[in-house]
Amino acid sequence: MSVELPFAPVDTIIRRNAGSLRVSAGAAEELARRIQTHGADLAADAAKQATKDGRKTLMADDFGVQQVIDKDDLTLPVAPVDRIARLDIDNDYRVAMGARVALADILEDYADNVASAASVLAHHADRRTVKAEDIETYFRLFE
Repeated sequence: MSVELPFAPVDTIIRRNAGSLRVSAGAAEELARRIQTHGADLAADAAKQATKDGRKTLMADDFGVQQVIDKDDLTLPVAPVDRIARLDIDNDYRVAMGARVALADILEDYADNVASAASVLAHHADRRTVKAEDIETYFRLFE
């Protein structure tokens, strides 16, 4: 599976949670992969909700979001998030712009939580760099 999400914005999210720690390229790559999987799963669930409501367009409500933030306030770019949303859903579905932004917001919050925990794990390991193993350890511990 290729990763649709560029690593640079994911690296930015890790860095804003890492404080003085450095961030390895592997950590950004691993978190991008995890974000993509989670986003595709959320979109598949949203498609089921849209189908239940008799629609072929995913809306922000399908992701449980009542108010959509401004896309300029996000670190994750909306275009790759749109591609992530379409990974596991039928091509007949459309994804409204509000749904794309809502999904990007959800995924950014998800990434912030993982990055924050990974930083704690790196500190605990007495390292100065957040590595892919910190991201992997988070998922082994908490999911």
